[in-house]
Amino acid sequence: MDSAPSTETVVQAIQTLYHNPDPACKERASAWLGELQRSVFAWEVADQLLRNGQDLETSYFAAQTMRTKIQYAFHELPQSAHQSLKESLLNHAQNLVSNASPVIITQLALALADLALQVAGWKCPAKELIEKFGNTVGNLPFLLEVLTVLPEEVNSRSLRLGANRRGEVIEELAESCDLVIQLLIACTQSCAADSRVQAKVYRCLGSWFNLGVIQGEAVATSQLLNAPFQAMHNPDTVSSVHEAACDCICSALYVAEDITRYESLANCLFQGVISLSEPYHVSVAQEDIDKSLNYCRVFTELAESFLELMMAAPGQGLGDLRILDLLLACVGHCQYEVAEITFNFWYRLSEVLYKRDSTNLNTIFKPYFQRLINSLSTHCQMDEDHEGIPDETDDFADFRIRVSELIKDVVFIVGSINVFTQLFRNLAETPNTTWDVTEAHMYVMSAVAKNLMPFCVPSCSDEGEVVPQVLQAVLNLPQDAHIAVRYTGTQLVGELCEWIDRHPDTLDSVLNFLLAGLQHPKLGSVSATSLQNICAACREQMARHFKGLLQIVEALDNLHISNEAAVGLLKGISLILTKMPHDQLAVGLRALCQIQANRLSQLIVQNESVKEGTKTDPTIFLDRLASIFSLFQYRHTAPEVQNGQIHPCQQVVQEVWPVLSDTCNKYQADIRIVERCCRCIRFAVRCVGKQSAGLLQPLVTQMVNVYQVHQHSCFLYLGSILVDEYGMEEGCRTGLLDMLKAFCGPTFQLLKTGGLRNHPDTIDDLFRLCARFVQRCPLVILHSEMIDAILECAMAASTLDHRDANASVMKFLRDLVHTAIANDCDEDYQVRRDMVDKLMVVRGPQLTQSLMSATVFYLPSYMLPDVADVVFELMRYNRASFCVWLEHALKALPTETTGGAVNATHKQLTDFHKQITSAEEVKTVSSALRDFSRLYR
Repeated sequence: MDSAPSTETVVQAIQTLYHNPDPACKERASAWLGELQRSVFAWEVADQLLRNGQDLETSYFAAQTMRTKIQYAFHELPQSAHQSLKESLLNHAQNLVSNASPVIITQLALALADLALQVAGWKCPAKELIEKFGNTVGNLPFLLEVLTVLPEEVNSRSLRLGANRRGEVIEELAESCDLVIQLLIACTQSCAADSRVQAKVYRCLGSWFNLGVIQGEAVATSQLLNAPFQAMHNPDTVSSVHEAACDCICSALYVAEDITRYESLANCLFQGVISLSEPYHVSVAQEDIDKSLNYCRVFTELAESFLELMMAAPGQGLGDLRILDLLLACVGHCQYEVAEITFNFWYRLSEVLYKRDSTNLNTIFKPYFQRLINSLSTHCQMDEDHEGIPDETDDFADFRIRVSELIKDVVFIVGSINVFTQLFRNLAETPNTTWDVTEAHMYVMSAVAKNLMPFCVPSCSDEGEVVPQVLQAVLNLPQDAHIAVRYTGTQLVGELCEWIDRHPDTLDSVLNFLLAGLQHPKLGSVSATSLQNICAACREQMARHFKGLLQIVEALDNLHISNEAAVGLLKGISLILTKMPHDQLAVGLRALCQIQANRLSQLIVQNESVKEGTKTDPTIFLDRLASIFSLFQYRHTAPEVQNGQIHPCQQVVQEVWPVLSDTCNKYQADIRIVERCCRCIRFAVRCVGKQSAGLLQPLVTQMVNVYQVHQHSCFLYLGSILVDEYGMEEGCRTGLLDMLKAFCGPTFQLLKTGGLRNHPDTIDDLFRLCARFVQRCPLVILHSEMIDAILECAMAASTLDHRDANASVMKFLRDLVHTAIANDCDEDYQVRRDMVDKLMVVRGPQLTQSLMSATVFYLPSYMLPDVADVVFELMRYNRASFCVWLEHALKALPTETTGGAVNATHKQLTDFHKQITSAEEVKTVSSALRDFSRLYR
């Protein structure tokens, strides 16, 4: 946008966006307004529109534009304009807030708060705002909104205040805290009947609690803390106020976890929350689910905050176990959404109990976990009028999965066999049990079934009596039993696989049961999954059934089985092969692979159009092949091959290769199919290792040819696998380097035209490939003419905030520097050192600056350990030079923010330089980078 548009033009575009019925016109208006918001003219336009106050849509657009400009483009304004912008915003607020829409108030409040935080010259903004807006009742909604968002925005990532400015702001807000509390107390007294103001008061108080500037003693002894509890006690409190009061109490409980600082507050909160038990039961009786959820949130936050106190002194003081009774009352609520809120606490409690490993503590908390599991089994019941198998795609299915995961984590406290036995007895002792209760109990049994074996000792009579009865009951389910019961029963059989392995006399009846299930249209997939579990757990015993399993594989496409279940079943059957002698393994593997290869060959010949997820989709058979080969690359499942011995899978891989090659050629334009094809080839190569050498030349040729036309990054990844396998073979290095050269041209062109950010997968796979060269044949890549361009690309990509892509870049850089100091006794050590020295003379300072820029401006904190690896390696390589490079990089960083706040003082820069350059461990570097980055964000 070259010039500022008139306000009339902007208003017309806004009207078109909101009121024109033509979608094309709306889209053009939206694009134009977006361009305006990104331009420097948006400041003046938004200011004028707010001054005019024409209508709701226009005022909202203007307020939102002003807020986003201050938040994301504050650097566009010179410091001389900050005061006028402040005055303008205050005037707009004064003129608009009395009758403005809440959405406009929120946007203006955010704009003013973000401005106050970024302008270092604006001292004590909270005090100034209270003085300006606190004397008029009509201004209270706006004032409370600003005072709510002001503390919230202190930690906003988009503002990038920096640790120094953030510290200044927090100190100023702490000084204004008493004034804010006085205002909130006055609001609760003077506007007690105004629910809108009351809700804002509670949200504002919660916001100041979250910032950690409220003195607990002062609030604990004031009437202000009683107000949200009174709101939650009152059954007539409107939902918005009830929720705001809940949020406020939760915020207070969160800070009260620091018991040494907030002891008085913690005691007041404890008494207040305990008193909410009766109001909770009233909400249950009134079927007010929203209020029940709010009470549960408060109870859960109380339990989370006082967890350590419950561990230190269970049942005493603030460790009062009535807290758990409150939570279990919520778990018993008829709506599972209420129970789900408590899950994180039970995870935390079980984790603490596991780490402490105290029999006394386990005994104290065991009854609570028993009640928890009983309640959860009730929640897992489906509606009695449900038809068909359990739906695995709805919210209830997700809840049941979370229940299963929770029970698996906490069951050690109660004992798996105890839970299993109790559930069975509940069913056995209850006459005329409905199908939904039976199914739910079986579902929970499935969650603990795999944990039975550690407890299944000969002296455990419960296991010897109960598990066989359960298994026989499932195997003998009548055909007219509810299909959901049969479905979950089949799941339970699969989860009992380890018990079945220890009791081989049950295996034949189990296999007959699962074979019948495979042929059922609704039980096929779950039967396949259970059969996979049996194959995995009972490998040696299942060897005699391999021919029968092979017949099942041949019939897979005629059974009602999902491809995911089919892939899992093939993995299970392949595991059986790992226990066979080499000659039998080769025969069995050939038979398994040939079935899938034949299907692929038929698709290639038939030339049908591909319909994803159907039998015309090659990925179905590629995934099945990949699942077979994948198991033979791991140490615990790979066949033992002595030196000079032919790998039993080699011949099979060579036989399958032509089909994979044809598939890749035919579908080369389809990235989805090519990726699966490369994945399958990768597993095949890994399966036989260097004995796949016969495929190397034709595979590389094909990859390079296709990549010239279609830049699928999976070829780069597959190339890295080949370098890993063959990079140390002298005769293969030239061909592999030619492959890298052929890849680099199209890759660099793609990144140049499309941008690094738009191709993170390509960045990821390219530098995986380059890192493999550095690891396996460093001199080959160091001597190549591409190394400088690759290093330049790596420095540019070091700021990419895509986790996997950046990790690969940093790994390459770290390994590149490391090759100059690794294995210093090798005969090629000096050559490697000289080559890296030559690179670092020019690139060392640039690389250091790129790493510092990435640390400060681009990468999130969790990615900085990878940067630390490179920095530490640079120091190990040449500490003296790195000291100079780092000094220059730090001098290039901005010293002040746009708002005039200091980013990093000279002392902070000096201390950081000293921390880094004197570090003896990479952990020290990582910690220093993380702390330093906070000065700029």
